[in-house]
Amino acid sequence: MSIATEKPALAGPSGEPVHEHYSRLLEGMARAVAAKGYAETTIADIVREAAVSRRTFYEHFTTKSECLIALYEAASKLALRAVSEAFDPAHPWHAQVERAMTAYFDYLAQDPVLLRTLFIEILGLGMPGLAARRRVNDEIASFIQLAINGSSGNAHGGPAAHLTSEMAMTVVGGINELVLQSIEQNRAGDLSQLVAPATRLVRAVAAESFR
Repeated sequence: MSIATEKPALAGPSGEPVHEHYSRLLEGMARAVAAKGYAETTIADIVREAAVSRRTFYEHFTTKSECLIALYEAASKLALRAVSEAFDPAHPWHAQVERAMTAYFDYLAQDPVLLRTLFIEILGLGMPGLAARRRVNDEIASFIQLAINGSSGNAHGGPAAHLTSEMAMTVVGGINELVLQSIEQNRAGDLSQLVAPATRLVRAVAAESFR
């Protein structure tokens, strides 16, 4: 996965933009954990992969776990961007769900090793990792809620959905569990199989809003 960031383009001591250093560190972390796994990855590995100094690492992060959280949040934003670009509120939400789910799982499947790190290792970081996971899940749930509620009715001319925040979070939790199950069963490289059940889940939960 290529990690994009939105850090401001400030100049560092070498004249290279600070956001470039930050982005390279996230890429370095991604390559290191893909090669060795998070537990075996050291800060030396990260800076070597990023082609920056240890000093540069500590200008942005205080610990290895802080860098992982930043990577997790950046990768999650890119996954959400992929979904957002695939979802067109001008069309019925019912017809948009499968396309959005396909975009999401296609993005996640790009790097199965890193996917495992982002979905599993983040849970081993204690409260900071859980807080990051909550922030990401809240952002995804908010997008789902706004996207579905802002779309027109279903493909058969039915009414538009009114998804509550709790129902949107139910969808996020269900999709996360499907991904975790695939990782546990060594099927992370074929997440396309999750498109159908995830699509059914979103449609079923949204359909409850009509009752």
